[in-house]
Amino acid sequence: MMKLHTSTEFAAGHQFLEGLRWHDGTLWASDFFSKKVLTFAADGTATTVTEVAGAPSGLGFLADGSTLVVSQADATIQRIAADGKVSTFADFSSIASGPGNDMLVTADGHIYVGNFGFHLGAEDPKPTALAHIDPEGNLSRVDGDVFFPNGMAITPDGLLLVAETFRHRITAFDIGQDGSLLNQRVWAQLAESFNPDGIALDNDGGVWFGNALTMGDDSGFYRVVQGGEITDKVPVSGAQAIACAFGGDDLGTLYMSCNSTTLEEFIQGRSNAVIAAAEVGRVGVPGASGT
Repeated sequence: MMKLHTSTEFAAGHQFLEGLRWHDGTLWASDFFSKKVLTFAADGTATTVTEVAGAPSGLGFLADGSTLVVSQADATIQRIAADGKVSTFADFSSIASGPGNDMLVTADGHIYVGNFGFHLGAEDPKPTALAHIDPEGNLSRVDGDVFFPNGMAITPDGLLLVAETFRHRITAFDIGQDGSLLNQRVWAQLAESFNPDGIALDNDGGVWFGNALTMGDDSGFYRVVQGGEITDKVPVSGAQAIACAFGGDDLGTLYMSCNSTTLEEFIQGRSNAVIAAAEVGRVGVPGASGT
């Protein structure tokens, strides 16, 4: 029996929020259409950290106190220094066959970053590849293909999990000693009505994912365990369920970005976003979504 949870509104008045991260006691997000990287106070008030002309997406953090953010349009990673100065950190456009998308940055400085694989509304969907940037800045293409890779998380036993939105599944990779990704396989195959976007890992081995591309009854954040069993749902009404992150003092709150937009409106850059919050009886895994 799937367990249902209720949510409350945490923040509103935004456009298309993605890349939710809990870092150093603060919730972060990227707003695609306002082109802002945002942080949120405990009362939901947003502060603009910087603006990214190419539209920000995935977020990560380095040990030197700087923030990394994917710039979608040019498939680069921008570095926001502690003093606010922005510079290009890496360019993965040679691997990306579409706009840059989500990203995971590990505690030891390995970076995994995805891309759409094609241009929405202008090309037919096709698979692409993840890019890996090691701590020395070396760029490599991850072996194998992924179809609209989205959220990523690292399990306590060292697997990289990736949501493949257009394959309706969560995919696993082993992580080699050099940070390379190996042995791609299905971790959880989902029904075709599920299009997993952002993900968050709980300490009981479950993956919470936003079911994107629908504003119907299937919209919501779901919990899936290895093998594909769905155990929990946080319903979302009138919006797409996009990204999620565990946060709060004990990582006991699931924050969820809910974006009201159709594919046509998205291509036109029109959307209304809120962040919802829910207590789902689970806590997050520290560092699972990167640092």
